[in-house]
Amino acid sequence: MKKDIFTGISDPTRRAILTLIAVQALTPNAMAEKFEMSRQAVSKHIKVLQECELIRPEPSGREIYYHLNPQKMKEIDKWINQFRKMWENKFNQLDEVLLTLKKNKK
Repeated sequence: MKKDIFTGISDPTRRAILTLIAVQALTPNAMAEKFEMSRQAVSKHIKVLQECELIRPEPSGREIYYHLNPQKMKEIDKWINQFRKMWENKFNQLDEVLLTLKKNKK
């Protein structure tokens, strides 16, 4: 069952996994070593990230390496960007008000 991408990034461990595999594809065992948790615990996080399509598996021999799915990361960025633009507009308006107040004081 496909899950929402925000389910995937809602957990700090899953965000950390995404950060790690953004740099280099890793196996579940390699991830477990980085987090000092069992492979089973890492596998549960991997399953959620896969269901959200934030990562994709790539078999290599007997191992499976997990890669970041940049397209899904772009969806997150697109959603956040609408707020970034809104905040920038608010800050620009505040700058204008402060400049006006400063000029009126002189």
